[in-house]
Amino acid sequence: MANNLRILDRYMINTISSVQVLKLPYFLDEMGDLVVLEGMGHSPFGIARVFTIRAPEGFIRGRHAHKLCAQFLNSPCGSVEVFCNDGSNEAVFELNHPNIGLYIPPGIWAEQTYKTADALLMVLCDRIYEPDDYIRDYSDFLKYRQELLGRTEPTGGRSL
Repeated sequence: MANNLRILDRYMINTISSVQVLKLPYFLDEMGDLVVLEGMGHSPFGIARVFTIRAPEGFIRGRHAHKLCAQFLNSPCGSVEVFCNDGSNEAVFELNHPNIGLYIPPGIWAEQTYKTADALLMVLCDRIYEPDDYIRDYSDFLKYRQELLGRTEPTGGRSL
């Protein structure tokens, strides 16, 4: 399934329903807990880049979309709320357990709010860092979505 998920988003316009919550293997015993993430086994794509982010409680990070890059977000500790928007619809996801991850395909606007002081966000990407892949302005994102959809009228969505 992991390979099919990645192939599909190259040939379709991703919507909010393309964003998926994925559970990672979780093992708990008297010595603690263990979460497993293996490349093509648990990640929805081959991993080209990994980075982590910490921010003070209440801070909002992200605020961008990618044209080509897919991401898998995981919060190994603390709680991070992820807002996703496809230009017409939006959804909010809570990453508050180390075995919960969120797949965000290309073409989805995302923002992360750090809900706890100990929040850590780990991000896996299927591409290396490419500055031109980022859409950092929400109005530019809406225009990009309109171009993808072949529309000239605004598609709606949240005013940021």
